[in-house]
Amino acid sequence: MSRTMQVSDSVIIDVDPLTIWTQVADPTQMPRWSPENTGATNESGRPLEAGEVFDGTNRRGRARWITQCVVAESDRGRRFVFHVRKIGVGRPVLGGRIATWAYDFEPVDGGTRVTETWTDGRTAWPDWLAGAFDRAATGGKVFADFQRGNIRRTLATMKAELEQA
Repeated sequence: MSRTMQVSDSVIIDVDPLTIWTQVADPTQMPRWSPENTGATNESGRPLEAGEVFDGTNRRGRARWITQCVVAESDRGRRFVFHVRKIGVGRPVLGGRIATWAYDFEPVDGGTRVTETWTDGRTAWPDWLAGAFDRAATGGKVFADFQRGNIRRTLATMKAELEQA
């Protein structure tokens, strides 16, 4: 059985697309919503553009790691995409195709449909190896199932916070 390489979910938030995009395209804001992200670098203090690089810090239980990411797309008010291209403990040193995160913002009646998508970049890994690694890293789940839960929590938290503001 082949593994699921992409998962996504959507939520409608009663806020305009540009306001949401402006915050998502500044990765220092992600810890407000994400269950794993604990911080990011962005010396510019503005939404990042395609080609810009940032580091993200993350935590899952007792495990902590840092990722180096490059922005692939940054379409004002519409889309923000980045590739995770390095990962490590202390600093990102292990390079490769790790994952891609995409955020799409679509105006709809009542606000904005925000879609968050995770794509597994480990296409060269055999399914059995990816499955074994995933279960060890997540406490028993494959990454697609684990990320499905993370995406739901991120979007629910984002909706609650942004609509309250």
